[in-house]
Amino acid sequence: MSDLLRYELRDSVALLRFDDGRANVASHASIDAIHAALARAEKEASAAVLLGRPGRFSAGFDLAVIRQGRDASRALVSAGGELLLRIVESEVPVVAACSGHALAMGALLLLAADYRVGASGDFKLGLNEVAIGLTLPVFALELARARIAREQLARATTLAEVYDPAGALAAGYLDRVVAPEQLEAESLAVATQLSKLSLGAYRATKRKLRGAMVERIRATLKQDMASWEAP
Repeated sequence: MSDLLRYELRDSVALLRFDDGRANVASHASIDAIHAALARAEKEASAAVLLGRPGRFSAGFDLAVIRQGRDASRALVSAGGELLLRIVESEVPVVAACSGHALAMGALLLLAADYRVGASGDFKLGLNEVAIGLTLPVFALELARARIAREQLARATTLAEVYDPAGALAAGYLDRVVAPEQLEAESLAVATQLSKLSLGAYRATKRKLRGAMVERIRATLKQDMASWEAP
């Protein structure tokens, strides 16, 4: 489908292999590729798996773009927010297969997905923005509020706590942790099970569950990005 993302249809499940050969950063190109793959999955499949490269799910936004200045950084972060909303509102269940480090936008991809399977190992997962001088956007805080355990929320956001996979499971970034060699098969198994859901009931129930959050994000995204600053 692109040099950054390979699309495979496995019966009722679309497998999206995200691999930029490096840290799997969220660039305009990778964001566009995931958008396109999800659109295709909604036409051809009943569930989707977003799988990172070995050891790297996503290191977050492309810092080379963030450092280009206010306009470039705001445009990229805004595009990331739109992708997260696209995942939240996906018409088919999305399973995130967290293959390694998942920081910043990488962690937000986990928070946006319906189900998250993580590989065990010496990996870092979390919202580290405050530690590197970035203010979390409203969309990040809303996703964190919806998925992170209440007793962990301030530590995970304001204090930029980063977790290992077991800690990320307890905090709410992951739903299951498996051995790295089992990650793809386990994620596909979960997605296959989810593909058997009534998609009409799934969509209607998800709108009721997450619709208010989506509305808050959409209502604040433009204004929030207009004042968001990179260090």
